[in-house]
Amino acid sequence: MVTFEGRDLILGPQFVTAALDSIVKARGGTGVPTGADTATLRANALDIVTKRIQANRQRQGFNPNAGPTQCHDITVYPAIGLAGGACGGYGLLLDIRDAANPKRVGAVSDSNFSFWHSATFNNDGSKILFTDEWGGGLQPRCRVTDKPEWGADAIFTLSATTLAFKSYYKLPVAQTVNENCVAHNGTLIPVPGRDIMAQGWYQGGVSVFDWTDPAHPKEVAFFDRGPMDSTKLLGAGSWSAYWYNGYIISSEIARGLDIFELTPSQLLTQNEIDAAKLIHFDYLNAQDQQQLVWPTSFVVARAYIDQLARSNGLPAARIADIRDALSRAERAAGPARSTALSALLTRLNTDVQTSTDQPKVRLLIAEVTDLNK
Repeated sequence: MVTFEGRDLILGPQFVTAALDSIVKARGGTGVPTGADTATLRANALDIVTKRIQANRQRQGFNPNAGPTQCHDITVYPAIGLAGGACGGYGLLLDIRDAANPKRVGAVSDSNFSFWHSATFNNDGSKILFTDEWGGGLQPRCRVTDKPEWGADAIFTLSATTLAFKSYYKLPVAQTVNENCVAHNGTLIPVPGRDIMAQGWYQGGVSVFDWTDPAHPKEVAFFDRGPMDSTKLLGAGSWSAYWYNGYIISSEIARGLDIFELTPSQLLTQNEIDAAKLIHFDYLNAQDQQQLVWPTSFVVARAYIDQLARSNGLPAARIADIRDALSRAERAAGPARSTALSALLTRLNTDVQTSTDQPKVRLLIAEVTDLNK
């Protein structure tokens, strides 16, 4: 491994083999490299890498002051006419309403970021999250000695074309020196009323976190298998964690495919999980972000009620009354159901005036209104 321009680079077996062969030939030897040859390579590795990179840059007409020359990943969100570009040293916002003529309309930078890797919008397009794949995914960036800003997610609010930084999210539990760990690929989990994301962190495992409050993201679920080898650093772990029709699919580099199903907790209820499962994809392309639209359902309404209970948006007794009223309406049919839902709506329109979580009550009112159509 060498550190070039502040970035750790792992020298792969092909590079090492070719370099050792060159060292053997340079001393007039043949056959298998010796320990002395290996020592020579270690002493000169950075110089070799530097010369190769500089030669490539010279051939390509590299300008060190030109900024990024390419984007690693671009996530398009056609429903809101925007794309997020993770472009090496910057995060870009692109207007793609005229797809044949995209325009750069915003940009952000961060001295804590090493390599802007990917972008994800929240569902209503009011936020965007960028990941930093510091070390190319092959370094341990989640050690207890690593700062929380390193190899993390950066969360921005989005107002028109203005991006405002709010916070970082990083795996909350430190990993060992023998586990490559950094923010990598993920997607939204379609829980109505919340911004929740599943994300792979290489040997840090899979983290599911809530960034509804962009200034205070919080992990709500996780899976961590532990190091591939507790005695040395090997490249392994969850390369990606994508929600797909009720499951989280994780491509685990060294061990194969992991398939997970969420289980309820104080941070995520069964109603919220069931509501997420109402969303069905015929196919998934994580970089072509589709707007999530939930079918009208009693389970969506119950998910909103659970969220009101969690936020203490209404008194506990009132929450219990709303649950009972919704259950009675669900058991009824025809005119009786409509009457029950109308009565619930009348109460909810009063509740919204005193609630400490009025946006969530309004979501519940909208869902009950649709149920009553």
